[in-house]
Amino acid sequence: MLSYNIDVAGLKRDLPLCNLNENLSIGAFVIFGDVEMTVHAAAKLLEKMPQVDYLIAPEAKAIPLVYEMSRQSGIPYFIARKKAKAYMTGVLQVDVQSITTAGTQTLLIDTAEAEAIKGKRIAIIDDVISTGESIHAVEVLVNAAGGIVTARMAILAEGDATERKDIIFLAPLPLFNADGTPKA
Repeated sequence: MLSYNIDVAGLKRDLPLCNLNENLSIGAFVIFGDVEMTVHAAAKLLEKMPQVDYLIAPEAKAIPLVYEMSRQSGIPYFIARKKAKAYMTGVLQVDVQSITTAGTQTLLIDTAEAEAIKGKRIAIIDDVISTGESIHAVEVLVNAAGGIVTARMAILAEGDATERKDIIFLAPLPLFNADGTPKA
């Protein structure tokens, strides 16, 4: 299997390349189970984070990262869920199309969380920002709740996201041709 060696603020990993179609492959960056990367990336992102009141992340791959950032900083966090849970008193909801998920997905927060967010400074946390659709959906939720997005942060920015000036990230991740060469 083809792979890509990446340096994330001094911590190296080999990412397997996964074909999305005959013209596009991506480096599979998964922090589930990678405690060393999660702790390291959380600390490095916290060094770059402006002052915020809450952290929020889309379910599911960013959960270990936002948890660790909260643990290290003491800043509370919320998860933008994919489905409503029985304990929720009501929901704010948006639909999103992600590069790594087939079909449209829904993100939502509980109305109690929305009340806590109102008027507060919020950092949106994700593992990888590629198309930006997931963080955009979370930003729509935060705005609907009356929160103020003060940071959009991820471990990696992929493809065109590396050119964005409105996100904070630790390392760029190129998109790849099917043969494993980085796209120009």
